[in-house]
Amino acid sequence: MNKCKIALLAMVLMSVKGMSQARQEYLLEKNWKFAKGEHPQALNEAFNDKSWETVRIPHDWAIKGPFDGNNDLQKVQIVQNGEQEATMKAGRTGGLPFIGAGWYRLSFSVPEFRAGKKAVLLFDGAMSNAVVYVNGKKVGNWPYGYNSFSFDITSFLHTKAQNTLAVRLENFEQASRWYPGAGLYRNVHLIVTNDTHVPVWGTYLTTPTITQENAAVQLLTTIDRSNKQSTLSVKTRLLDAAGKVVATAVTPLKADSSTVTQQFSIAHPVLWSPETPVMYKAVTQVYEGTQLKDQYETPFGIRTIEYKAGKGFLLNGQPRKFRGVCNHHDLGPLGAAINTAALRRQIRLLKDMGCDAIRTSHNMPAPELVTLCDEMGIMLMVESFDEWKAPKVKNGYSFYFDDWVEKDLLNMLHHYRNNPSNIMWSIGNEVPDQSSANGKDIARRLQDICHREDPTRPVTAGMDRFDDAINKGFAAVLDIPGFNYKPARYPEAHSKLPQGFLMGSETASTVSSRGIYKFPVGFYKGKMYDDNQCSSYDFEVCSWSQVPDDEFVQQEDLGYTMGEFVWTGFDYLGEPTPYDSKWPSHSSYFGIFDLAGIPKDRFYLYRSHWNKQQPTLHLLPHWTWPGREGQVTPVFCYTSYPSAELFVNGKSMGKLSKDTSTHQSRYRLMWNDVVYQPGTIRVVAYDNTGKAVAEDSVSTAGTPHHIQLEADNNVLTADGKDLSYITASVVDAKGNLCPAATNLLQFEITGAGSFKAVANGDPTCLEAFHLPQMKAFSGKLVFIVQSGEKTGVVKALVKSDGLQSASCTIHVK
Repeated sequence: MNKCKIALLAMVLMSVKGMSQARQEYLLEKNWKFAKGEHPQALNEAFNDKSWETVRIPHDWAIKGPFDGNNDLQKVQIVQNGEQEATMKAGRTGGLPFIGAGWYRLSFSVPEFRAGKKAVLLFDGAMSNAVVYVNGKKVGNWPYGYNSFSFDITSFLHTKAQNTLAVRLENFEQASRWYPGAGLYRNVHLIVTNDTHVPVWGTYLTTPTITQENAAVQLLTTIDRSNKQSTLSVKTRLLDAAGKVVATAVTPLKADSSTVTQQFSIAHPVLWSPETPVMYKAVTQVYEGTQLKDQYETPFGIRTIEYKAGKGFLLNGQPRKFRGVCNHHDLGPLGAAINTAALRRQIRLLKDMGCDAIRTSHNMPAPELVTLCDEMGIMLMVESFDEWKAPKVKNGYSFYFDDWVEKDLLNMLHHYRNNPSNIMWSIGNEVPDQSSANGKDIARRLQDICHREDPTRPVTAGMDRFDDAINKGFAAVLDIPGFNYKPARYPEAHSKLPQGFLMGSETASTVSSRGIYKFPVGFYKGKMYDDNQCSSYDFEVCSWSQVPDDEFVQQEDLGYTMGEFVWTGFDYLGEPTPYDSKWPSHSSYFGIFDLAGIPKDRFYLYRSHWNKQQPTLHLLPHWTWPGREGQVTPVFCYTSYPSAELFVNGKSMGKLSKDTSTHQSRYRLMWNDVVYQPGTIRVVAYDNTGKAVAEDSVSTAGTPHHIQLEADNNVLTADGKDLSYITASVVDAKGNLCPAATNLLQFEITGAGSFKAVANGDPTCLEAFHLPQMKAFSGKLVFIVQSGEKTGVVKALVKSDGLQSASCTIHVK
């Protein structure tokens, strides 16, 4: 794939799909002008935007803050959380200033554009209520901030002069239940084609039959043609992962026809799965006579998905249960602004945990996420809406449902129906319509649209109102019944529903703060503390939810369950349950990873259960407790081994084996009567034969002495967007983590890159993400270095008063 840069007066167009002279696609990234507030004259070409901020897309205008509990302060009763009355919610949407209007402007020219050409603007997402103008004229609008949409701007463009693109966005108060982001937070594309071309999302590829010997491939291609009587032919080559042509078809397009169907056979196909994410590609060329009019690429994978009563979910004929997480769309300190490197890091961390699926909660995903899941091997539940007709929030999607729901669904379905990672559609999450008399009819209507546009994938929805969903027929309508936080009622659902299987569409909602432990240790629902933190013993949950082990048991013991999607993989901005009403909490506690992407203890609990390829052995809590000498301080071990022995300062606390006496003892080893004394706790793990095979230890830390750095990526691409996440730890002279350290760390980045952002994972921290300093939380934080556009070396220096500094080097190539 050729890449070229075209310097143009006030902008740079980056060609990302220069596949042929017939089609050019550009990312509109640089030299945008932005101003928050209302600027009604900004749509005009002659408007003077010189004083506006220059930004690069993707851009989130609110992520720099400052945090304030009065931003989108909501007095609401959260019905789905079981609340009985309305209370003030300070951090529900993250406490960031995303409410209001904002304008973006871009000046550009298109050298390839002339008579006989078409031009389309494609927005991967714009938050929200986008109104798009080209050269002073309205092109169109799209309210839903999470969806992708496109406009034909052919008739609006100047052929030989500068063009002006203006986009007005507006976020309303009480329009979300979490931080939605603000601005042009996903990519914007300009696509220039001939007048005869394949439109946006103009192919639909299926694999009707697959055997070890052959895979049948069917490709439906739509052609927009300027001359209905012209003679067209469509040539498609299928390429394997190495770029070798494995099948070819040439098909004439009948006069007055706009679609063509082509059939292929691939010998000895390599099947797509999370373990073998092998991708193929269809390259389609449209000819008018001998003239190439367009070239269009469709990446795809070859795999079968089946959902069968009594067997559940089968991928490539093999039963498996989803080891999934739910994720919101924000990227922590980067906000909602999409970044491929950040998403790649998330997927890499999830796969190490043994995760094989993501639910795109509760909205359409960024295309970069779907592409990465194709390439890295993660199955997707592609979700659409958090609201239908019945509202959850004052200005939510219910305001647009009647006029926009089918348009939004069509865009989602056409966008992602070729991706092998996508294994089901979700039409909604905890919609109050479950309780409505016509709720099942709405569900059937939306599901029918999905079936019409893509009969190859089933449809689900996340249901929280168990009795209404069952008794009013809502759950019976769905291809896949998805239940949120109802493991104890799975047998009842199975006995009453016709499908023969069900899924934990949202599970656990265990809350914890990384490195924070509370005493006495016990099971608590909705427990709150003066410091606005939650205990990392993983026993604390919400009024409606459970600890992880309760779901593990049902998924293992009930053959008709198809797996789970844990709430959540990563902490996210907003929804700081249980501290919704207690500022300064502004980000969630649900994550298996914190807001900085540092694993909490719960990561190791899930890893010990999910990751079947690599062993897990992890001790908690930390062992630095001045003032707790002589007090009971339970020690837990999360491990994939069947048994282990704990030693405290060399003295055995006994050998424990996993058993089925309780849900917890089945998955955790727990020494509940350990008395704290400074020193070292050490655990020795044993295999099934009783042989000692691994050990882990934690020692009491001394005074904070120096900083340790660990980069997740030591070589970056010189594209101005690649990222290295560097974990900074405050340690004592022996290298032991100081778990209570809150030292202020300062960052100096020099060379071929720059400082991007920082986060410490503390849900109560009000320090700005974009400033090159932050206090450590539980002894750690993560800062992000971004590559420049020139090769070279980046040096990251971290300093703190009273500590020895540290540095590391990142290469940019």
